[in-house]
Amino acid sequence: MPNDLDRIASTRLRRDGQRYTKNRQELLEVLAAASAPLTIPEIIERRDDLAQSSVYRNLSILERAGVVQKIVTADEWARFELAEDLTEHHHHLICSSCGSVADVTLSEDLERTLNLTLAKAARRAGFRLDHHRLDLVGRCAICVR
Repeated sequence: MPNDLDRIASTRLRRDGQRYTKNRQELLEVLAAASAPLTIPEIIERRDDLAQSSVYRNLSILERAGVVQKIVTADEWARFELAEDLTEHHHHLICSSCGSVADVTLSEDLERTLNLTLAKAARRAGFRLDHHRLDLVGRCAICVR
């Protein structure tokens, strides 16, 4: 019996005209088990039976279907994680020196204030806000040293 992630991924892929293959399922298992967004080399390191070309192709398909999201950083590798609606709402700390990405979750009060502020800014611009993603860019503790 498939778990919720399998069911949701299968539904979203089918809507996009794609199948939920074993390789795509294995990719999602790697991302679901990760504590932070992963680069393609990190994904392959965790599942060395996955071919790099297959990982590239399948991540692109999973991103288009809304199952995975890509985080672009200052280094040569984008990072990937499960789409936020499949996990929990969070933001990212992105190091502009080494490209590392860490998840950060704000308090409910701060998140509520941020939502109100962003919705107000969007309304002033004639924009209807669905949700937000916030990336904080700076230097990580290791690069600051």
